[in-house]
Amino acid sequence: MGQKVQGTEDLFGGYMRAWQRMQDVARELFGAYGFDMIETPAIEQVDTFVHGIGESTDVVRKEMFRVVSGALFGDLLEKGSEAHLKPRQRMAMRPEGTAGVVRAAVENNFVPQGAAPAKLWYAEAMFRGERPQKGRLRQFHQVGVEWLGASDPAADAECIIMLMEYFERLGFKRDDLRLVINSMGDAACRPAYREKVRAFILDHADEMCEDCLERAQINPLRAFDCKNDHCREVMKGAPLAPDNLCEECAAHYAAVKRYLDAAGVAYVEDPTLVRGLDYYTRTVFEVEAVGSGVGAIGGGGRYDGLVELEGGKPTPGLGFAVGFERIALALAAAGVEMGGEEPSCVYVACTGGEAERAAAFEARLALRGAGVRAEADYQGRSLKSQFKQADKLRARLCVVIGGDEVAAGAATLRDMGTHEQVQVPAAELVDAVLARLE
Repeated sequence: MGQKVQGTEDLFGGYMRAWQRMQDVARELFGAYGFDMIETPAIEQVDTFVHGIGESTDVVRKEMFRVVSGALFGDLLEKGSEAHLKPRQRMAMRPEGTAGVVRAAVENNFVPQGAAPAKLWYAEAMFRGERPQKGRLRQFHQVGVEWLGASDPAADAECIIMLMEYFERLGFKRDDLRLVINSMGDAACRPAYREKVRAFILDHADEMCEDCLERAQINPLRAFDCKNDHCREVMKGAPLAPDNLCEECAAHYAAVKRYLDAAGVAYVEDPTLVRGLDYYTRTVFEVEAVGSGVGAIGGGGRYDGLVELEGGKPTPGLGFAVGFERIALALAAAGVEMGGEEPSCVYVACTGGEAERAAAFEARLALRGAGVRAEADYQGRSLKSQFKQADKLRARLCVVIGGDEVAAGAATLRDMGTHEQVQVPAAELVDAVLARLE
């Protein structure tokens, strides 16, 4: 018997309803902010992710699933390298959402010169070759937004405000959420800051892990995000981004904080927050569910240079992503059931005659045509067993059709809670059911 791959989960029942609810809340809230839904391919060219996420990140170096066709697999084994492959033959499973959306925006010219910003949101599966553990899977699900073409710091603040409102609508209490913010500077001030951090790491080379020494040569800011506790302790003494911002970045960051203050959104400044991907510039943010034991449940920031890295013209951008599995764990820890109860239905029961089955068939079609969830027996059960099945399916009403009902051109409507019954004409069944469900 086949089994699911380690680090993956089947979504069904309440768990699937929870994932659907995350999407429903996103559709309603993000739509109010002017965002439209997008879906990008689960497979992209490797360069799409390398350009934006960065070669120094663990995502690219260790976690990204590479994809090859069966025809190329043997060729790769024989040559021992993918150097001979064309860019279109070097593919990977989507490890995060932003790079693919930006690639789509460039390829389809979502933000032509002088156009209004493109505001997009997605709900998709992501793939990373991590060691499976609580809240970390190899296939996981994210809801995210991307806002391309907006440079105003008000956009940063609105993105954060929308994120916090999203969490509240899912069931979190604002006091149980911790919003952390920082600014990472831009192309004008970050290069000099990176050199300061690189020099700091090299000055403490004997205390840093091999990964951090490698990061020092590629992107030294990644050392702030090292999983090694000793490295993180050493990096507490490193130069900090907010102390090295240029005048424009400092003004942008100050404006974002003013907007958040005006909206009454509480936040904590963490000068070591860098997020996990290389494309971020200026504002970055992260949200934790305090006391849940699952760490960050979402975050994002500004990425003003990413569109250019993907081959487009200079276009500012920002966005965020939230993790479904972590949110589900955090809400469960808080005693909130996001999936809700199994939906109720109307059960159509009938005796075994051909005329009765035909009448029940027509009743089910009519009810479903009116948007009513209708269930029935398809295994030849007795009427008593059908009633038991109706209870298991949490039916609120039961439509009963027997010989007497067929002869009278009617149906018996049974309330499964009170057991009260009333006979209604078959032509009025749908209206009678809808009236009682209301």
